[in-house]
Amino acid sequence: MVWTLRCDDICETLGPSASGSGLLAGFAALAVAELVSAAVRPQAGPLTAVGGATIDRTPTPVKDWAIRHFGEDDKLVLQLGILAALAALAIVLGVVALRFRRAGAAGVLVFGVIGAAAALTRPDSSGFTDALPSVVGAVVAAGLLYYLIGRLTQPPRAGRTTADPDRGAGWDRRGFVIGASAAAVASLGVGALGRYLTGNASQAAVESRNAVRLPAPASPAPPLPSGTQLEVPGISRFTTSNKAFYRVDTALVVPKVDADTWRLRIHGKGVTRPVTLTFEDLMRRELIERDITLTCVSNEVGGPYVGNARWLGVRLADVLAEAGVRPPSKGGPADQLVARSVDGMTLGSPVEAAMDGRDAMLAVGMNGQPLPFIHGFPVRMIIPGLYGYVSACKWIEDIELTTFGDYDPYWVKRSWARRAPIKTQSRIDVPKPLSRSKAGTVMVAGVAWAQHRGIDRVQVRVDDGPWRDADLATEANIDTWRQWSFPWEATPGSHTLTVRATERGGQVQTEKRTGTVPDGASGWPSVVVTID
Repeated sequence: MVWTLRCDDICETLGPSASGSGLLAGFAALAVAELVSAAVRPQAGPLTAVGGATIDRTPTPVKDWAIRHFGEDDKLVLQLGILAALAALAIVLGVVALRFRRAGAAGVLVFGVIGAAAALTRPDSSGFTDALPSVVGAVVAAGLLYYLIGRLTQPPRAGRTTADPDRGAGWDRRGFVIGASAAAVASLGVGALGRYLTGNASQAAVESRNAVRLPAPASPAPPLPSGTQLEVPGISRFTTSNKAFYRVDTALVVPKVDADTWRLRIHGKGVTRPVTLTFEDLMRRELIERDITLTCVSNEVGGPYVGNARWLGVRLADVLAEAGVRPPSKGGPADQLVARSVDGMTLGSPVEAAMDGRDAMLAVGMNGQPLPFIHGFPVRMIIPGLYGYVSACKWIEDIELTTFGDYDPYWVKRSWARRAPIKTQSRIDVPKPLSRSKAGTVMVAGVAWAQHRGIDRVQVRVDDGPWRDADLATEANIDTWRQWSFPWEATPGSHTLTVRATERGGQVQTEKRTGTVPDGASGWPSVVVTID
């Protein structure tokens, strides 16, 4: 009997197996890349590199949309999206390989090249070795796909029919099943080993953080005055816990830096004595402790990306002065301080703000603990009164003195403002939007902030009624937010509650509604509630 099987019949019969072959090859590629990146560095893995490149090239409005809708899960959503796209492409390549075996395998290699290019063009790339995870993973995946498709397209031996139980409809069923099973098991093992080695590589950083004992500050923060925290159910705590503190950054893999090997280099225009500091150098200096509120420029009106903590660190102005830096007001040639993170992020801050007497610092502690890894361990920069994207560099390792005219940092290249003082803002914490309450006294409460200027007044309006003064909590200092409350005699029906704040000096929070780009959102926050 002569064995014949048309190509269309083959695709219809073996299509699912070909699709599975593509998925298995893709899984093998990621598993092998995981193992190789453990030897190179975790950030060089294709998922992280492509994800980082995607973030870099994503239009600002799309980034804002992702932060607004997914919050701190935006990176997880991105990674899941990349995995879904890779899975779809792997299925397509498997089906293509069924008709064009070499072309399908070559397609896998192309995606390896894309992953390698993404790794090599990342700001924190350490050189050609960053391409190895993607390249090695792609080569293994291409070879596996070529082999599995070969088992699918191999015709029966002479004397066998298409009904042979070991050969199925003209393909090497036994060889395919054995090969696919072995590849799946091997990929699982390789991936697990890669994860294990990556975990071991970061263990030194974990141990270095565990070994940190924060010294007592030479200039401790004063005790919080009585009345700073209002006892209103649902209002934000005056001091935000480390766990609850917001996180907005572009790092898909949180850098885990060993404090023992960390270095900070200070150089550039006007630096007469270049400085390189170790973590121990900072810990031996006089430390200051301050309550400071941080705000993200991506925070929408009434949004959650603001928090207050007690920070411990070294005065940034002192470190800069020791390097010979002078602010522009005193004849210094540099007006921009460019801070660089270990993950390649760049932030540009006004030199004047870093040295004008405010409590700008290189922070090593947060709420009595060493900085958590997600908040910048071992060292981050903080300059009160400026949005985080120009002042709060996490995992900092380099400070270069330059000018705003000579260099545009990461976010400025993406249409954000060069200088970004925090706008006066307020927020209603309770009642929650669309909540229901009973008629009678309903406590309206929240927070307001105008960092480095202070809040003098908060007013609440019900529907289109008159503005009424809220009760203010005791002020801790001008660099922190301030709580407020307003006892509202609520009547049945649907009502709109609106709040506005007035900063020290009399400037009232603007009603004009703007988005976050280029220098922070503005407008009056409001909530709609129902009273029964």
